[in-house]
Amino acid sequence: MQGQPLVARMRGFGTTIFAEMSALAVHHGAVNLGQGFPDTDGPHEVIEAAVAALRAGRNQYPPGRGVPELLEAIAAHQRHWYGVQLDPQREVLVTAGATEAITAALLALVEPGDEVLTFEPYYDSYAAGIALAGASRRCVTLRAPDFAIDRQALRAALTPRTRLVLLNSPHNPTGKVFTRAELEAVAELCRENDLLAVTDEVYEHLVFDGEHIRLACLPGMWERTVSVSSAAKSFSVTGWKVGWVSGPEPLVTAVATVKQFLTYVNAAPLQPAVAVALGLPDEVLLAARDRLRDRRDQLVNGLRDIGLDVFTPAGTYFAIADLASLGVNDALQFCRRLPERVGVAAVPVSVFYDDARAGASLVRFAFCKRPEVIDTALERLAKLR
Repeated sequence: MQGQPLVARMRGFGTTIFAEMSALAVHHGAVNLGQGFPDTDGPHEVIEAAVAALRAGRNQYPPGRGVPELLEAIAAHQRHWYGVQLDPQREVLVTAGATEAITAALLALVEPGDEVLTFEPYYDSYAAGIALAGASRRCVTLRAPDFAIDRQALRAALTPRTRLVLLNSPHNPTGKVFTRAELEAVAELCRENDLLAVTDEVYEHLVFDGEHIRLACLPGMWERTVSVSSAAKSFSVTGWKVGWVSGPEPLVTAVATVKQFLTYVNAAPLQPAVAVALGLPDEVLLAARDRLRDRRDQLVNGLRDIGLDVFTPAGTYFAIADLASLGVNDALQFCRRLPERVGVAAVPVSVFYDDARAGASLVRFAFCKRPEVIDTALERLAKLR
């Protein structure tokens, strides 16, 4: 069939496995540590702001770029946290979550035949977005235990067809927070070869160790970088799908031109609520981060007590365990059996690699859950020994 080559190139298997693992969790009554969504809601005042917007009749098409108060709130947020001065009307765009933002950016900035340099394991939508743009992936592998960027491998991945670097930090699925030195290496590559960059920063406020550094804030990178984030992870509203793009006006306008033919506009009554979220005191985000750090430590220490090899994540919702000591050499099949075997669902990291062998024994667990849920999961996982 004519559509088969594109479907094959999209390699959207990761999304399929999320659905499969969640379905298995429901079928077997398993604790779902597969998909990265919290089991508690975000701040009460943010939820109430959405209710108020619904009741106030803000239910029709919002402005194409986003409602004014959210555009202003995004600009104020970046000024406060990063010292970035944005024109909210020209340099900010509201999107249907970060996934749409990344896909629209790829469609806007990459031409058929171009190459996009990214890092594996990668969030699965990257492969699909690159394929939809008619481009090809060039992957730099991040290797355990520190998942650091190898400068030599980074340089080796560059070709004359490379157009753009797609970078995710804090990084899903590894939990890696890239250091300033690592980001400087990426920036140097971009400056020397006139490359664009798209940065996925949805976990920007969920950093437990180290600091989140924006690629766009490094010398010579503002004019060539599209920065992406969202309310989903920072404020525990993953189902709202309100994200945003920021950057220089020509790049943001290019992304907006594509976005209007994807979802046109989105989430009219939720946009004012996200503006409220972004205006909350810093303590709200810091407290949420600290609670999640506790959940990380609970899961990581519990997995180690069971006898598993775990890489402590510096950020995000996720921790990766290497199950090679259990004789696991096919994480996909292991995860398919896990819900029935012990009553826990997880995700095989192999689906985030071009070469599945690279993550053959790695399994990702989500810790964005209530403490009692994590405890139950650990009790069940102890049966693996």
